[in-house]
Amino acid sequence: MKNLEFIFDFASPNAYLAYHALGPMLARTGAKLVITPCLLGGIFKATGNQAPMIAFGGIKGKMDYEMLEMRRFIARHQLSAFKMNPHFPVNSIHAIRGLIAAQAAGVETAYIEAVLKGFWEDGLKMDDVEVITAVLDGAGLSGSELIEAANLPETKAKLVANTEAAVARGVFGIPSFFVGSELYFGKDRLHQVEEALHA
Repeated sequence: MKNLEFIFDFASPNAYLAYHALGPMLARTGAKLVITPCLLGGIFKATGNQAPMIAFGGIKGKMDYEMLEMRRFIARHQLSAFKMNPHFPVNSIHAIRGLIAAQAAGVETAYIEAVLKGFWEDGLKMDDVEVITAVLDGAGLSGSELIEAANLPETKAKLVANTEAAVARGVFGIPSFFVGSELYFGKDRLHQVEEALHA
């Protein structure tokens, strides 16, 4: 069985789309999904990268085309629950630290699905700790315990280490994937990821 490592942060709408498109591919390949929480803002700072709407906002037609590709992806994978967050861009540091705590607590999948829903379906202000806590409680998780664990020094250090390690491996944005040592960037590379998992 091969591992598919997903360099992940909630702040990216494309991370939501990619995550929800992975299920059939994982079933076809038998691969195991390994989520590595990283801070997208930290990756951008370390690499000099910018969000597409900032980097390409001045290029005529570029963002219109990016939105067209997003709509095509949503239609292809039947992800009609997705909507852009009205608070975008949303600082994800509390949510992504919470994911590290959730992994340690053995509730990774439930945490990811609840928080992604808050970010990219319900349009909540997910940089607010109280909002995150309420989302987690609503999903049957202990929001206060997870947020408390998210604020531990070792949790914060783990996020920094994950982010620095990803950059050292060539990551410059999210969603990024590794099959072995091979890097694949973007939701539109999933066909290449699947080929690598079958190889």
